[in-house]
Amino acid sequence: MKNTLEYVKEFAQKVLSIPSPSGYTQEVIDFCESEAIRLGYETQKTKKGNLIISVKGSSSFKLGLSGHVDTLGAMVRSITAAGDLKFTTIGGPIWPTLDGEYCTIRTRDHKDYQGTFLSINPSSHVNRDANTIERTPEKMIVRIDEVVESKADTLKLGIAPGDFIFFDPKTTMTPSGFIKSRFLDDKISVAILYGLLYHLSKARIIPYQNLKIIISTYEEVGHGASYIPELDELIAVDMGCIGEDLSCTERMVSICAKDSSGPYDYKIVSKLAKLAKENNLSYATDIYPFYGSDVTAALHGGNDLRGGLIGPGVHASHGMERTHISAVENTLKLLLLYIKE
Repeated sequence: MKNTLEYVKEFAQKVLSIPSPSGYTQEVIDFCESEAIRLGYETQKTKKGNLIISVKGSSSFKLGLSGHVDTLGAMVRSITAAGDLKFTTIGGPIWPTLDGEYCTIRTRDHKDYQGTFLSINPSSHVNRDANTIERTPEKMIVRIDEVVESKADTLKLGIAPGDFIFFDPKTTMTPSGFIKSRFLDDKISVAILYGLLYHLSKARIIPYQNLKIIISTYEEVGHGASYIPELDELIAVDMGCIGEDLSCTERMVSICAKDSSGPYDYKIVSKLAKLAKENNLSYATDIYPFYGSDVTAALHGGNDLRGGLIGPGVHASHGMERTHISAVENTLKLLLLYIKE
């Protein structure tokens, strides 16, 4: 397991470094596909860009495990008279956490420019309301790190409405085992799924179920796994919630019994909790108040299956997120237990 966890950390570093907001995921999917092939697995892509990795099992049962590689982000909405950028967000970032964040603007002809998200009144020496002004897209801009003094100057750079803006992830792994970065939702879970593939490959384990590992690309905007291969069950591996009225910590695997879309399958949730308890995993069963998953998208898309949701506990979701290697280990161990039965 030690080697597998090191692999997960290395994979997480790589995948977190590849910008992939919803709608701009080809590069990260290509990376994921290459790694799956390197590990010896067959892959295919759906028309909208999801990656499906197949692992042959010992039975006819078909189990899907999904993680989404798309992240929050932004797009250029317009250009101000001074040459700054107004933006629209992709997904639901916590806007105040963007204030002061570095970013990259990528044009349609693949030129990259650096910038910074700022409030429209960013200076305490000039603006009386610098501390109190609301941090929303209407009250914020992206300052470009180029010499621009007008809208025309910015247009000359090739920047235009619809260009993607990538937030810097600022990934850090501490000696105490914490993993902190933007976009742990859900790239840390994608890394766990690849840890599962790595472990199966190296240990030559044949799972009981025929596995379909689904790396989805539009989860943050609601339709990630809306179309999937025919499955008996689908378990979304996504971040576990931490906060008020919840039991999970950053060291646990979280098992979701219900989110905003409704309850998850009773038998799946019960089996996951039973396996975690019997094998002394650190876990919590919780209800997520404001949450949807790839299972939500699959069921709304008309797929006939049973669904579950687990993931490592992640603090400060959609902001400056943090988890711990213990949560990664507990989640990976629970998945390994589940695919044996």
